Amino acid sequence: MTMAPDRTKLLEVRNLRVEFPMRRGTLVAVDDVSFDIAPGEVLGVVGESGAGKSMTGAAIIGLLEPPGRIAGGEIRLDGRRIDGLPYEKMRRVRGREIGAIFQDPLTSLNPLYTVGRQLVETILTHLDMSEKAARERALQLLQDVGIPAAERRIDHYPHQFSGGMRQRVVIALALSANPRLIVADEPTTALDVSIQAQIITLIKRLCREHGTAVMLVTHDMGVIAETADRVAVMYAGRIAEIGPVRDVISRARHPYTEGLMGSIPKIGEAGGRLAQIDGAMPRLSAIPKGCAFNPRCAKAFERCRAERPEPLTVDATDVACWLYDPAPAVRR
Repeated sequence: MTMAPDRTKLLEVRNLRVEFPMRRGTLVAVDDVSFDIAPGEVLGVVGESGAGKSMTGAAIIGLLEPPGRIAGGEIRLDGRRIDGLPYEKMRRVRGREIGAIFQDPLTSLNPLYTVGRQLVETILTHLDMSEKAARERALQLLQDVGIPAAERRIDHYPHQFSGGMRQRVVIALALSANPRLIVADEPTTALDVSIQAQIITLIKRLCREHGTAVMLVTHDMGVIAETADRVAVMYAGRIAEIGPVRDVISRARHPYTEGLMGSIPKIGEAGGRLAQIDGAMPRLSAIPKGCAFNPRCAKAFERCRAERPEPLTVDATDVACWLYDPAPAVRR
């Protein structure tokens, strides 16, 4: 598996498996997923809806919805295992060491309290400081994330902020206890393009200035290209390809990643048809044998339909595809 650029691995996910026990059997939402994130690094996780990217993030921050459960593998934060922690211990880790940013800021903000009160209460829960010092920190955080007239807006309620400003407040909340890792799940999806750019710039600055590691979950390759250092492409609960973002975008190895790249319009290229990937992501109850992508893959051969590929290292990228297996194989 491709390692993060920094030798210090802040987050280590090894062979993660997330299951949903059902009456008619067990659905596997995340299947044998492994990756690292270094301090100050942004790892983008991209894929279609249902690929398992948000479920991976939820497992890391301990917010899997029942009956979902971690059924295998390990999650380590700074060398300490955090999967399977009791609820209260995980709640302390989630606020103090791991921050979370979700797609809809209203799910993270209580409409009955001012944003200042919510920030102060979060700070007091996780940091040892006076209420006055906590309010000063809350004000500084709002200024850091670009809230104009923060001295006045700190006493406003969530409904008094625009969508983009609410997302900035959520980022301030996520940063309130100086976490070392932030899991950001589609943080720009509900925002217009200009606000998206501001939020991306903000996330990059936080990584640079605070050494915060970020797991950025999105379906938008443009956001990944602008923000991430490395990218993991997920398909049907597994990582199809992971590597430096420039390599994956310019020299996609996995046929699925090639399809994703081919579906993006290119500036300056007028006319012509965009490439498309035929078919749809398989349901969790009907994942095909072998490589899950094989029914949609124009390059699939017999081995793809029979054996599930493990990640193979190609230059700086790891790709789960039999096309790159050096062992001779009959392809037909």
